[in-house]
Amino acid sequence: MEKVIQIEGMSCQHCVGHVEAALGQVAGGRKVRVDLPQKKATVELDGTVPDEKLKAAVEDVGYDVIAIWEKD
Repeated sequence: MEKVIQIEGMSCQHCVGHVEAALGQVAGGRKVRVDLPQKKATVELDGTVPDEKLKAAVEDVGYDVIAIWEKD
């Protein structure tokens, strides 16, 4: 399963690194890709990870989650 997270507050590659590291530590996270210009992160997950857990990981490193949805 893949989820896409719309994130506000990222402005540079350091921000990308913070978000990638935070989401990579979420239980079940396999692969994280952050698209800075689109302000989105795509996370491949093993099994089901609640959106609240993904949101908390991003917000804990100082960024705002606008929306989370499953990728088609």
